[in-house]
Amino acid sequence: MAYQALYRVWRSQRFDDVVGQKAITQTLKNAIIQKKTSHAYLFTGPRGTGKTSAAKIFAKAINCKHSVDGEPCNECETCVAITEGRLNDVIEIDAASNNGVEEIRDIRDKAKYAPTQAEYKVYIIDEVHMLSTGAFNALLKTLEEPPQNVIFILATTEPHKIPLTIISRTQRFDFKRISTQDIVDHMGYILKEINVDFEEQALYVIGRAAEGGMRDALSILDQTISFSDEKVTLQDAMQVTGSLTYEMMDQYISSCVTGDVEQALETLENILSSGKEARRFLEDLLLYCRDLLMFQQAPKLLAEKVGNLTDNFKELAGQTAAEKIYQMIQILSDTQNDIRFTNNANIYLEVATVKLAKSVKKSAVISEAVQPVESAEITTLQQQIEHLQKELTELKKNGVTAKEAEPVKTTRVTSNKNALRIPTELVYKVLNEATKDHLLNVKNVWDDLLQMMSVTQRAMLKASEPVAAGPNGLVIAFDYEIVCGRAMDDDELQLAVHNNLSRLVNYAPDMICITKESWPKLRQSFISQNKDTSGDQTNDDQSVEENSHLLAGEEPAVEVNNLVVDEAIAMFGDELVEVIND
Repeated sequence: MAYQALYRVWRSQRFDDVVGQKAITQTLKNAIIQKKTSHAYLFTGPRGTGKTSAAKIFAKAINCKHSVDGEPCNECETCVAITEGRLNDVIEIDAASNNGVEEIRDIRDKAKYAPTQAEYKVYIIDEVHMLSTGAFNALLKTLEEPPQNVIFILATTEPHKIPLTIISRTQRFDFKRISTQDIVDHMGYILKEINVDFEEQALYVIGRAAEGGMRDALSILDQTISFSDEKVTLQDAMQVTGSLTYEMMDQYISSCVTGDVEQALETLENILSSGKEARRFLEDLLLYCRDLLMFQQAPKLLAEKVGNLTDNFKELAGQTAAEKIYQMIQILSDTQNDIRFTNNANIYLEVATVKLAKSVKKSAVISEAVQPVESAEITTLQQQIEHLQKELTELKKNGVTAKEAEPVKTTRVTSNKNALRIPTELVYKVLNEATKDHLLNVKNVWDDLLQMMSVTQRAMLKASEPVAAGPNGLVIAFDYEIVCGRAMDDDELQLAVHNNLSRLVNYAPDMICITKESWPKLRQSFISQNKDTSGDQTNDDQSVEENSHLLAGEEPAVEVNNLVVDEAIAMFGDELVEVIND
């Protein structure tokens, strides 16, 4: 007899032989045992997951006179005839080539006649989504009023193309993609039965390349057996599937993570020169990066899917931050989309390699340098402040005159005023229109907004908070003056805040930047100006009236200052005391 492909020889003949669809096969078996079968079934799912095989097994089981626990005996005349495709009462139709109205009308006319050799007449319509609109309408009438002892089994990979009127008249079973482990186990069983030696890791490579389809897996296995020399090895599986070994990907990704562009490009050149196809290479890299993330979160689960993991892979997963892996996946996904419409895929791969190495290196530099911005300058300023505070304390202890201590304060205030100009008029404009709801809306999504920004923008905004918001403007107070100044000049940052707030809460204000140090003075000044003319609440945490009480609470501080001046005059005289107002 001529050689038959593995997927034909090892086609499932019992419900228990169907791999990875336990829920569906158990339901069908119970329906047969309890004699509660429907007149129409719809089997949907990806290719090679057992839809047509399950339909034939169902046809055998429902007609088998020696059925046990819903399973066909596969030995009686009826079972053998159905297996060989020569039973007239089980009709298998390819809807791709018989998709017209006349073919369906012919089925409808013949379905009226009782079965001649079996108890039930079963119509298996494969790729039913290929039927024309008229054919579906003709089939609909039969499904509405089905003849006695007639069962329709519709199989398709694209259920969304089937009219809902058809779906609603059937029992639908969704076949899922078969797990890699189930595919590996089934292939191992077949190879043992046909006495072919194999390496288990080779089966994992084939199982992943099959993408959840058992038929695809057996076809690839068939090719690998033909290619191999009496044993299915990992190298043979790699050659047949065009996949990359973990060692090759370890070397490539390690070069990208360390920022070694030259080494990464050299590794890429070696991989492509060995005959690896660009699109397949990208798929393997995406899976590899996905595996790195999974190993960080669920190492046991990944071991079940992949099999053995290399020591370099485990070390790389431990050293690489999740954020870096996210960036790499994004770059690879964009490249995969770009090469769909080009004949020079290798160029895009080389560009992607440079991006991977450069971006990872750049992100590492940014994460160290931005703490949150210009950490060195901020540290210096903090040290200067601490030093000045110590000097002031010592001067007070030693009883230094006000005239000697005051110029230091004056100099600092003057330098601050020259360093940054606060947009007071714009702040007043926002406060004049501000509402509490606008501010609460911004605060509620502030964390989400930060996640939508770039690394540098997020670092700048982490040192700030929204303090007032109106229909057209948003006031943001920054902890550091240097960050505030940069934010004022950063048009890209302001545009990003404008656009992302629009996406989150349908609110697109203009961003106004101030320092937290200046905010209380601005607020109190605005309250003072509007104290007598407005009783409405601003969106600050207190109303105008409440803020006016705060202003009143600050008046004693002014009186204390006056007492200090009076004491100085009493001690040193009017001629020696000079009062400088800030």
